[in-house]
Amino acid sequence: MSENRLAQEQSLYLRQHKDNPVHWQPWGPEALAQAKAENKPMLVSVGYAACHWCHVMARESFEDDDTAKLINAEFVAIKVDREERPDVDALCLDSLRVIGQQQGWPITLFMTPDGAPFFGGTYFPKMPRQGLPGFQDILMRVATVFKDQPEEITTHADALNAALTAASDHDGSGEMTLDVIETIMSSVGPIADRVSGGFGSGQKFPHTSMLDFLWRNGTRVDDPVRTQFVERSLKQMCRGGIYDHLGGGFARYTTDSNWMVPHFEKMLYDNALIVRTLTDVWKGTELTLFAERAEETISWALREMLLPSGAFAASLDADSEGEEGKFYKWDVAQIDEVLGAGEDTALFKAAYGVGETGNLPSGRAILNQLGPQPEMSDENRASLAASRARLFKARSKRPHPARDEKVLADWNGLMITALAEAAMTFDRPEWLDAAKAAFKFVSKTMADGDQLYHTALGTEPRHVGVATDYANMIGAALTLFEATAMGGYLERARAWEQVLADHFWDEARGSYFLTADDGEKLAVRIRAVVDDSTPTANGTMLTHLTRLWLLTGEETYQARADKLINAFGTEAQEQPIGYGSYLSSVEFYFNPVQIAVIGRRDQAGTQDLVHEVFQASAPARVLQVVEPGEKLPKGHPANGKKQEGHKPTAFVCVRQTCSKPVTTGKSLRHLLAAPAPTV
Repeated sequence: MSENRLAQEQSLYLRQHKDNPVHWQPWGPEALAQAKAENKPMLVSVGYAACHWCHVMARESFEDDDTAKLINAEFVAIKVDREERPDVDALCLDSLRVIGQQQGWPITLFMTPDGAPFFGGTYFPKMPRQGLPGFQDILMRVATVFKDQPEEITTHADALNAALTAASDHDGSGEMTLDVIETIMSSVGPIADRVSGGFGSGQKFPHTSMLDFLWRNGTRVDDPVRTQFVERSLKQMCRGGIYDHLGGGFARYTTDSNWMVPHFEKMLYDNALIVRTLTDVWKGTELTLFAERAEETISWALREMLLPSGAFAASLDADSEGEEGKFYKWDVAQIDEVLGAGEDTALFKAAYGVGETGNLPSGRAILNQLGPQPEMSDENRASLAASRARLFKARSKRPHPARDEKVLADWNGLMITALAEAAMTFDRPEWLDAAKAAFKFVSKTMADGDQLYHTALGTEPRHVGVATDYANMIGAALTLFEATAMGGYLERARAWEQVLADHFWDEARGSYFLTADDGEKLAVRIRAVVDDSTPTANGTMLTHLTRLWLLTGEETYQARADKLINAFGTEAQEQPIGYGSYLSSVEFYFNPVQIAVIGRRDQAGTQDLVHEVFQASAPARVLQVVEPGEKLPKGHPANGKKQEGHKPTAFVCVRQTCSKPVTTGKSLRHLLAAPAPTV
């Protein structure tokens, strides 16, 4: 098969490489069969359409004729879109971790003809540079060892396979308690940046799952040090260059510790997760900045990421016109040309960190508000808004970064949840409509009965769903159920959970595999535990199982939650930064606040109580609306309670004790501010 076979692929990332002289093939049985037939090692290159360093490696090596000749002669070359094939991506990422290499994209992994990884890394320059080996040298070395020392390849592959298997084989013996949570907190401090927020001292990722955990934990124990750290982190992100101050939306990460200089790709999942965190923290702080950034980011998503189908696209590229961030950067002269000379321009430059020579070594500028801010009078606010609008209009005439229009079920699940939560919190019904439309597309077009597909382009679904697809769509369904009180959402969540139980659940280990038992068999069946760019199913499903148990009273959900909570207790203590979603779920599991509203769903008083619940700072909330005469599940602490004076009535329950009935939003607000049980 001496040709490049990517031209007909659905994936934008694969099609970006269709004209490479490398004879790329998509991952699949044909490529694996060729490797076996020709007894050649496989070069597996994993990336995604918005990835800047993927583009760099492509320009340097994959578009180079000499490098391509070497690859074509010695390897079976396989391109993988990590978003389209999260199962292959997880295997490759875990392989890098075991090898001791930094994890990230692009991934460059070598496998045996049987599909067993044995060596790899991330980005390699064409020639040696800055301590990195040259890609051509690596190719020649691997090819030589494969031919002349096959036993060495076998030894490496066997050792790596054994390590991968062991890493995915948890014994479920690490009991998790609230005391253990406090022990974990002591290990978070050293990696928390108390000055700029976030974690670490180098490049900064949002790590929203960890911020969510700290917010939930700090709220529960009433620790202002923890909650203020979350506030500080979010403030710096909202003011930094990681945020697009003209068009809204957050980039994937920054190359510095101060949130200033981003890699400019915008990912759907980052923005969904950040919106959800901003919404939750706004409820406890009512800081205007957080509400503004949530609204602006949702506006960006609805303007630039929403597809005609009602679902959301995956990403916007970091590059445009062959340059990273060109769409977003400004020359000082360009700003002057658009805004003109005068006080308004001077005010804008002062507010957004633009000096006489910009704020980058190149002389260009990334807009940010990390520096001291001018007085924000009403007049100045209006001036800045007008300047932003003019610059946004001018920027819109530039060539835009490419959009990857594939729909991913798991990422859409995250955005649906964020939209529904924000809609109810900020009273924006149009956002709830958008969440419903996206949910409808995924649950109808990307499903075969109760089984989900992972991705779709247009209306054509492909690739069987993985555990995160089910987990994130379960979360979306449960949030929509709370927002609408429509039972169909709850039933959909239960159906998807049953698929997970039947095909992904490992009863012996009390946790979920990433892939189904009837799916494609890879070298190792990965049990994803550590959050990478998105939360893992094992992290989030503990919350969803707890919610399902409390909403239905069915003990099978409780039993799975009880096993899952102890599956990763030991590992979470060793590496807490990667277990944010799991730790957030632990907080939820031990401290749920059950809120029952009894009233007709279309009654204004019922809707007022529901909106009050969504606007309260109650991270461990479980809301259920029932019509008068309907019964709450057996075992629900408010089971059997009735309306007060035939009015819509709410009860707030902690453990098995419920509050007195309340019928007004003001009374419910007071209860939710400190939901301690009362007799």
